[in-house]
Amino acid sequence: NNPYPINFITVVPLSKKRKQQRGYNQVALITKALQLQINLKFQPEALSRIRNTETQVGKNARERAINVIGAFQANPMLVQDKNVLILDDVYTTGATLNACANALKTAGANHIIGITAARAGLYQHQSESALSIHF
Repeated sequence: NNPYPINFITVVPLSKKRKQQRGYNQVALITKALQLQINLKFQPEALSRIRNTETQVGKNARERAINVIGAFQANPMLVQDKNVLILDDVYTTGATLNACANALKTAGANHIIGITAARAGLYQHQSESALSIHF
């Protein structure tokens, strides 16, 4: 039994520029497929990126954390008193998921679980299996 039943799934939002370059948010596509399998509502509007950031690639852990400070905002009308599952593609240092979790907590979310598709070493070229973090 899960002591924190999840109310909905959301994703780390891309900047408008990055989304225009790619044409899609790959994590949102994965999430749409996942939410159909686990029967949870997908709420992409729960989080928004309010500040563009530089790419995290090539940055150390401290630089990554600084880069995403204040980059995300959560919608209190959607997240207040909710338990949220947030998905991202790759976990390296956790800076992006932490920034998103902070925004969700600030907006009143109760409990946040972060899941990534892969875990990468900061100074390695290998990826490991998926990762789950409770905030």
